[in-house]
This record gives sequence, structure tokens and C-alpha cells, in this order.
Amino acid sequence: MLSTTEISLAIKNEALRLGFSACGFSKAEYLEEDADRLSSWLEQGYHGSMAYMERNREKRSDPSKLVEGARSVISVLLNYYSDKKQEDPEAPVLSKYAYGIDYHFVIKDMLRSLELFIEKQAGGITSRIFVDSAPVLDRAWARKAGLGWIGKNSNLINREYGSFVFIGEVICDLELAYNDIPESDFCGACSLCIDACPTDAILPGRTIDSNKCISYLTIENRSEIPEEFRGKLENRVFGCDICQDVCPWNRKAVPNDVASFKPNPELMSLNKADWHSIDKNKFRLLFKDSAVKRGRFEGLKRNLLFLDNQ
Repeated sequence: MLSTTEISLAIKNEALRLGFSACGFSKAEYLEEDADRLSSWLEQGYHGSMAYMERNREKRSDPSKLVEGARSVISVLLNYYSDKKQEDPEAPVLSKYAYGIDYHFVIKDMLRSLELFIEKQAGGITSRIFVDSAPVLDRAWARKAGLGWIGKNSNLINREYGSFVFIGEVICDLELAYNDIPESDFCGACSLCIDACPTDAILPGRTIDSNKCISYLTIENRSEIPEEFRGKLENRVFGCDICQDVCPWNRKAVPNDVASFKPNPELMSLNKADWHSIDKNKFRLLFKDSAVKRGRFEGLKRNLLFLDNQ
């Protein structure tokens, strides 16, 4: 029978072997401070039309509501940074996270493998895996696990990989060796992300007003893009990396080595005219396994039209 320290080390090593960039553990407990921050954010309407954020508030801050008898949250990071560029400098700009296959598919498969490993090592356990598709405060748990701090643009920043990282979790009823000291805040007096945001979406207190965020406007938003943002999207057609691109902690970001995240050559070669000529059939073929499907064909065409009339 492995000790708590031994099983924790074994899980971390397996996570790294599977390809995750980092792994950490935190005690599954009610996140009171984060719950209060979430409530305040929602009450001020900063979530825009994302009504799903208002649901399951208890589950978001209390893992025992998601997994009965939960004792641990295993957080993992996966680097997705790419130094590849779209070939046409005038082409509508796609966020780096959408260059390859949808990360939900990739990370879920990796987490299932990790979950199976834990079950074999520890015997029967109760667990669930999560990848940005359930009421889990991913960044809060990753911070608690010692994997980084929350930057002024509200992204998790890891000292080694920067902020171009996906986050996933395994919540389980197994006791592990928890991180006791959260990562320090290394943003200091820097305000580059705040200054660079063309729509002033980054507010004081590491808060984002989604109503002004380009990522929200081009993906989650299902309505027309408000006229007040005409000329301010900086040619972003799906998502936005502006606040991350200027972050000093991303200057030494290392390109990921995940085969599934390798940029689609056809996608990267599209010029401006190609983007505007995309029809439904081309959309289905080009974005078959891509996160771009989340914005739907109609959303993409709306964004393209808005950019074309700057």
C-alpha cells in the first residue's frame, strides 16, 4: 500500500509522462473567497449573456457538490503556445488555442488515462474529470495547487509556461499531499495587459468585463457585436490573445509539442479573401474537430462581416 506522499508523487510523474506540463494537488474544500468574487462579478453583470455562469454557484465553489466525498482536486496544465503565424498578415486573426484540435477532446483523453492510473494505484476511488465544461473554478484550483497565480488579465500565469496553458482537473475521494503555499504574485506594477486591451475589458482587481472582451464578443456572444466596438477588434475573428501576447511572462514561452495542437496547414494558409468565401460546407470540413465550431458558422460570418466594415 503506497503512502500519501508516494501515491502523490506517482500521480504527478504519470501526469508528466502523459504529456501534461504541470500537475499539483489541493484539498477539496469550499472556496469562500472565490465564491464571493464570483457572486460580485455576476451581480455586476460582467458575465454578459453567459447565463450558465449564474447556475450551479454552489458546485463552482464546493467540489463535494460535484463528487461525493471529494477530498482532493488534482489540477493539470497543458501548454498550448505556438510560435506559428497565419501566412497572410491581412487575414482575420485566430486565437492560438484554436489552431489545432479542440482541447476538450485532447485533455479529456489524457485525464481519462490519468484517472485509470490512479484507480490502479489506489484501488477503488470515486472521481470525475473536468475540462472547462462543468461548474469548476479551474484557475482558482490551479492557483491553490501551486501551479501559478492569477494575473491582472485574470488568466492563470505559470512561471515556466506563462499563460498559454489549458487547465483540467480530476476531483476524487483520495487523500493526497497538498500544496500548502500558493504561488506568489509576480505581476508587480506591470500594466501591459491592461494598456494593450483595445476595448478596455480589463478592470481593476483582476476582473474582466466580458461585455467588452473580444473573446466573448466573437465566441460566446450570440447577438450582433455592438457598434461601439467598430474598429476596435484589431482584426480578431475568433478569440483574442492580445493581453497574453504582451505579457512579459510569455516572452520565453516554449512552443507546445502536442501533435493534436499542431496548426492546421490549410487554416494557416487562408488569406483574407479565403476567409470571406467560407460557406457552411467549407466550415464543417475546415473546423471539423476545432474549437471554432463553438462559435458556429453564423457567428463566424457575423464576425467577418463586422471586421470587413471597420
